[in-house]
Order: sequence, then C-alpha cells, then structure tokens
Amino acid sequence: MIISTEQPTITNTQFLTETLEGLSTEPKRMYSKYFYDEAGDLIFQQIMDMDEYYLTNAEMEIMKRQSAEIVNTIAADGSGFDLIELGAGDATKSIHLLKTLIDKNMDFKYFPIDISAHVISELEDKLPAIFPTLNLQGLNGDYFEMLQKATEISTRKKVVLFMGANIGNMSVDEAREFCINLKALLSLNDILIIGFDLKKNPKKILAAYNDKGGITRAFNLNLLSRINRELGGDFNIDGFEHYASYNPETGECKSYLISLEKQTVKIGNSTFNLEKDEYILMEISQKYAQQEIEELAGLSGFKVAAYFSDEQGYFVDAIWEVA
Repeated sequence: MIISTEQPTITNTQFLTETLEGLSTEPKRMYSKYFYDEAGDLIFQQIMDMDEYYLTNAEMEIMKRQSAEIVNTIAADGSGFDLIELGAGDATKSIHLLKTLIDKNMDFKYFPIDISAHVISELEDKLPAIFPTLNLQGLNGDYFEMLQKATEISTRKKVVLFMGANIGNMSVDEAREFCINLKALLSLNDILIIGFDLKKNPKKILAAYNDKGGITRAFNLNLLSRINRELGGDFNIDGFEHYASYNPETGECKSYLISLEKQTVKIGNSTFNLEKDEYILMEISQKYAQQEIEELAGLSGFKVAAYFSDEQGYFVDAIWEVA
C-alpha cells in the first residue's frame, strides 16, 4: 500500500510513473521493459548463454537455417520496405536476416528500436562495420512512439520484427491489446514477424527461469538497483529472493521477488510497505499453443501467412500480414 502520494522531487519520467503505479497496485508489480539498462543488458547476455535458456538457441536456429525462406516470404512482391525491429537488443539473431537481405540485394532500410540508448548506440557502431552497405537508423524510445516516428520518416511498406518471445512478457489480454495497437500503426499488406515460445514440458520451461547459477535472480534484482540509482529508491537488495513458477494449463511462467522481511521502501517522496513474504510480480513469460497464436492473430486484425520453427518444436517465428 502506498502511504504518501506526494510528487517526487526528481524528474517524472515514464520509468518513475510506471514504477510508482506498479508498486501502488495490489499485488505489487514491476514492468519488465525496465530490466534493460546497461547492467541489465549485460546480465541478459549471460541469460541467453545459459544452458537452461533454450529460447535463444531455438530462435537462433530458425534465423540461421531459414532466413532465406523468411526473406522470400516477406519480400514476395519485390517492393522495397522498412525493416523495423522492436526491442532490437544486440541483433544477434536478426543479424542473420540482415545478412540474407543484403546478400539478396533487397531494397530495405533497417530501423532498430530499443528502450535502451546504450543498445542503439552499440548497434549504430557495430552493424555498419559488419555491413558497410546497410541503410540503418536507430530509434531510442517506446515501441509505439518510435514505430510512429518510423512511419513518419518513410511511407514504404513496413516489415516489423518482434522477436525473442517478447510478446510473452504480456498477459494474454495485454498481448491482444498490444497487437491491436500495433496493427493500428500499420497499413494493408504490412507484415509482422513475431516470435512465440511454445508450450512444452513444464520442467524444461521452469528451468529456464530458475537457473542454478542465479543469473535470472541477478537480472530481477538489478531492476531494484536501477530504481535506487535512477529514481532515488532505497530498496534493500538483500531483502528479496527470486521465485519462478509455471502453470502448464494457462501457459503462464511468472517471476517474483519475495520480501524476506517486513520492510518500508522509499522512492523519492513516496513510501511503500511490504509485509514479510509479500511478492512483487516482476515478469510474465507467456507460452502459447499454435491454436492460441492463430486466435491472437485473428482477434488483432492479422492473418497468419507462415510459421518457421526450430527442429525441437520449442519456438516459432510466425509471419502475420495485416488483413
């Protein structure tokens, strides 16, 4: 429960606003998009290298082995287009798609979008060195705001890339709203390439979010450290432990931070009480069956054009067209 609603003296950024909002709800929650500051980026690189974290290798396999088929599907009409990646990260996977597009002499411009300015700066340095002919313009900020900006920069056909099962960081209802809002920024025949982690053996899924090395734990706790650094918070990092759960019926994998003691947390001039064993919901990682993917596409105004899956059937990159 929030005790004080006095406006913090620090700048009221979206990060601050949503953090206060999340801690004011019952149960308390954080927004996973704020995991990715410079320290969070580095920890997530470690997560992607974990043996337990199958998602990276599964989608990497798709990009390495099937990029040519994906390019043939998205560029079937032969027209030039803008490739817009939401949450570009380090482009480790999308780099294979970029290479194939360049090798095929496709007429495209790449717009990587990321909430992390550090990520965009790295991409603007790294990618031109790898691909000297790449037409690139990085955009730092919120997905929809930057997608809107990209549509203002260019009126060409849009191919939006939303990889890494980022759609899974939303509840099913939130994912539907997200896809509807995304579709509203696109035009007829525009394309969305969207990654989904598929439902599978629960033990396989849970191990990816509760690794033995404690890297996922560090990733979650880093958000508290970021709040302390940037928002004037005073979280006691040692006062929380990481807990993950998976429900095979609903497909929801959730990560929590559990308060180890009764404590009070201040962020600027706002104060929050946590009881012993109270949890903060940190992240949702929703898993999907193919039928559920079809339903989400249809309800959002898209039609499924193709699926590309890894050999194990762990992951799928679906190609949706604006219907």
